[in-house]
Amino acid sequence: MAPQKKVTMETLSLVFSLPQLVAKDEGYYEEEGLEVDFVPKGYDANVSYLDDHELVSSFGTVRSNFESGDASLYRACEWGQIRRSHDTEVGGRVVGKRAAVGSQAILVPPGSSAVHPQDLAGQPVAVNFHHGSHYLALQALEGFLPREEIKVVHIGGPQQRFEALRDGVVPAAALMEPWITVAQKQGYQILTEAFYVGSEIASPEIDADTYEALNRAVVKAVRKLQEDPYPYLHHLIGEVPAEIDADVKPADFPRWRLRFVDPAPYPLGQFQRTFDWMRSWNLISEDGSTYNSLVDNLLPA
Repeated sequence: MAPQKKVTMETLSLVFSLPQLVAKDEGYYEEEGLEVDFVPKGYDANVSYLDDHELVSSFGTVRSNFESGDASLYRACEWGQIRRSHDTEVGGRVVGKRAAVGSQAILVPPGSSAVHPQDLAGQPVAVNFHHGSHYLALQALEGFLPREEIKVVHIGGPQQRFEALRDGVVPAAALMEPWITVAQKQGYQILTEAFYVGSEIASPEIDADTYEALNRAVVKAVRKLQEDPYPYLHHLIGEVPAEIDADVKPADFPRWRLRFVDPAPYPLGQFQRTFDWMRSWNLISEDGSTYNSLVDNLLPA
């Protein structure tokens, strides 16, 4: 038997990597001759209350396994991946759209006087700079508020944001699953929610044949999740400490929020809209970066 090719992926919130986890659970990677390992990306629990995104690296405030060479694939929101492809020092490029369609909601605690997004004018919303919560919060709120009245602050990962909201450090926070479900169970209210696309960046060692094999396995996993995601939600539930909620069940999660699609190439038109919007917020520098310099699709169109 030919030796399996080993690929290590860096993961953040597991809802964004659930198809990859299912592919591992079900042996789909092995069927493709691949050995896949996951290394988590941590969050700095002691991050200061920051309101300037330039004070935070697009790879986060703790060690990046991707940038250190300990992982060759990393998936996150499309905005952040454009910025990371711009910032990387190891040649990372956006290589395709991920299978998980993300959702972020801006929530307020029980008893909050805020009942719609306009009530957050000038109020700090907890996000993780250069991640989906950051960009989605800006895009969601600018539909209701002038930009000068939108205030986002870097708190860190989803657990840190939930705890900051719970403890009254901030009046609102952007959260994804499983934290939306946890918060709603405890009486927190959603002011706005939206879905968004994500992508993967890969190091130069990932070739097209390997990436296509990885995604053949992921497509099989997507079919399982589309059929029934609930047997796999233990991966998300495991992210919630018992002291926050010891009784999260798969049935607590609304199925409509769990959206998974086949991986696909990242198209020029979508990139350009996103890049231009990021430039309008000064979220990426204007230094001649282009679709061709930041994106290297490894999936056939």
